[in-house]
Amino acid sequence: MFTKFFQLIFLFVFFQQNSFATLKINTWETQTGTKVFFVENHDLPILDINVNFFAGSAQDPLGKEGIANLTHHLMNLGAGGINEEKLANQFSDIGAAIGGDIDLDRAYFKLRTLSSSPQKDKALTLFKYVIHAPDFPIPVIDREKNRIIASIKQSMTQPETIANLEFMKSIYADHPYAHDEAGSIDTLQKLNQGDLKQFYKNYYLASEASIAIVGDISPEEAKNLSESISQGLPQGNLKHSISAVTLQNYVGVKKIQHPAKQAHILMGMPALKRGEKDYFPLYVGNYILGGGGFVSRLTEEVREKKGLVYSVYSYFMPLYAEGPLEIGFQTKKEQADEALSIVNGTVKKFIDDGPTEKELIAAKQNLVGGFPLRLDSNAKIIDYLSMIAFYKLPITYIDNYIQEISKVTTDQIKTAFKKKIDPNKLTTIIVGAE
Repeated sequence: MFTKFFQLIFLFVFFQQNSFATLKINTWETQTGTKVFFVENHDLPILDINVNFFAGSAQDPLGKEGIANLTHHLMNLGAGGINEEKLANQFSDIGAAIGGDIDLDRAYFKLRTLSSSPQKDKALTLFKYVIHAPDFPIPVIDREKNRIIASIKQSMTQPETIANLEFMKSIYADHPYAHDEAGSIDTLQKLNQGDLKQFYKNYYLASEASIAIVGDISPEEAKNLSESISQGLPQGNLKHSISAVTLQNYVGVKKIQHPAKQAHILMGMPALKRGEKDYFPLYVGNYILGGGGFVSRLTEEVREKKGLVYSVYSYFMPLYAEGPLEIGFQTKKEQADEALSIVNGTVKKFIDDGPTEKELIAAKQNLVGGFPLRLDSNAKIIDYLSMIAFYKLPITYIDNYIQEISKVTTDQIKTAFKKKIDPNKLTTIIVGAE
């Protein structure tokens, strides 16, 4: 009867959420080969643009680690002959905002502006200066290198940073995902203006870029806009990629001394590429294991029953190559072994037995019920479009999300976890070990 009750709740939520209108996504390719994804929305006089490049930190050449991050960072600190202060002020004067970020796989820039012609045209002109004509001023390069180096020195005293860096280095060994995107003090000190200009020329290519546009313009305007962005980017036929993670690098348990009062523990292994068929079983399964916050198994076993941690989490980070499963928590140093034993036992039991039907129904209810909140603004929609474009996911990814969640079974979760995760080969990093 209890299971039937949960099934009825899930079906109610499922049909309620399926009633929201699907997004109409227009796609095309510019003359220079840039992929474009566009959603027209006239609810607000706002235009959002994201431009993505295959220029993440995994592209750092050996010995020049940190160059992708520094190149991206410097691009809006002086462009088109306009210094960083004037550039920032000109964006601000018209109520526009420029942002962006870099991760292991990609670098991107985003623009938000009013859609009325005077503001939009000025904002686009400034935005194109940033992505078409970065100046890389030498004094700014030197200043920012020193700032990043100072930040690296400070962060290397923090147990969270030490654990994260050691975790990625341990599970990826010589793979490009192993190094910190900020680089090292030694590699940063060697980078110069010529290096940044060459990296920009090699990796900010129109042929490898993708553009996501959401907002208050017509399809014709969006096409003209995308062409103007694409035409001004470096042209070339280079095809970049990221090598597969072919060798599991298992180091067991690595303990690092630190004066912190608590032990900071990370464990995991490379597991999942973006777009794999196992994604949804692993995604739903992880919500049950450790991704669902206070309703997860790990929280129940380690926090609620034993009181050993304030929080414990797990997540998959799918990437171009195999991204990691990461499990993390903090606990008192004297409780570290006990907490680690319970976490290992919980993970092994989950992989061996899979979730219960009751857990699966509750997870689906939460995931489906919360999905519309992920699409309740242009900014959230454009993040999805950018991901779909960059990783070449099906254009129906958003529309099919609820359906894919609803199809997941307990057997699929069990099979996917057994296929992807070996509980006996989870590398474990403990910073602050006794």
